[in-house]
Amino acid sequence: MLKSMTGFGRGECIRHDRRFKIELKSVNHRFSDFTIKIPRFLNPFEDRIRHRLAKDIIRGKVDVWVNFESFTADDITIEINDAYADAYMTTLKLLSKRYGLGDVPVGLQFELLAKAPDVIVSNRYENVLNSEFAKEAVWEGISVALEQALKQYNTMRETEGSSIEKDIWEKHAAACALVSEIKNRVPRAAEEYATKLQDRICDLTSKLGGKSDDSRLLTEIALLADKTDINEEITRLDSHFTQMAEMLKDCGSMGRKMDFLVQELNREANTVGSKSVDVTLTKTVVELKSVIEKIREQVQNIE
Repeated sequence: MLKSMTGFGRGECIRHDRRFKIELKSVNHRFSDFTIKIPRFLNPFEDRIRHRLAKDIIRGKVDVWVNFESFTADDITIEINDAYADAYMTTLKLLSKRYGLGDVPVGLQFELLAKAPDVIVSNRYENVLNSEFAKEAVWEGISVALEQALKQYNTMRETEGSSIEKDIWEKHAAACALVSEIKNRVPRAAEEYATKLQDRICDLTSKLGGKSDDSRLLTEIALLADKTDINEEITRLDSHFTQMAEMLKDCGSMGRKMDFLVQELNREANTVGSKSVDVTLTKTVVELKSVIEKIREQVQNIE
């Protein structure tokens, strides 16, 4: 089944009085590009997250958000910066002495000291990873949330991929029908062109009062016929569309391969169009190129 490169997923896990939330979304990209936004203290898990994503995602620009909340006091450390506290108290005494305020009440001193910035320092979550057991407990929560997010994300990509696959199959059938039209038109177009060319040469010869050289005329017609021959291009178009059908039946990631194949299809169609000397044939080639372009637009969305 084809997978789209665009998708969204969300996962949440509550373990050990902690909540882990993970969201991920992706858009089209030529290669795989993971941007993981994670709290600083959880940086040791970034490589694990990246490795897990790489198992499911071959192509696409993926943004991942990891959110962590704790409801246990064990994860929070509050410390006193003694140097700052001493400096504030010394300053308070100097101010009181300078302005003759007398002794500052103890309660007020404590209130002012507690409000002073950098005196009481809160280190949130610094103890979360203080042991190997703690690290594995955290990874357990991250992993569960990540698997939930990936499941939702992959389901969305598969649903969209199924719609894309159906559309490509429809356009593949339309393109093959146009190639058949071109194939059937070629012999008749060649005959009509040869007759038209012969009539024109005979007309010019008679106007100039001369006689036509049949052998020379046949040689020129043969040369022009060779220049306008598109049998090789039609054979390659048939082969490329057969390859595309095989890719669509495959379950793997084939976005890059199919993108290259569509480029080849477009190249062959352009060559057929440039060689064509038949109006009907040219119109059919224009339709074929239009269908190939629509296939290319869809291929840009698949992994």
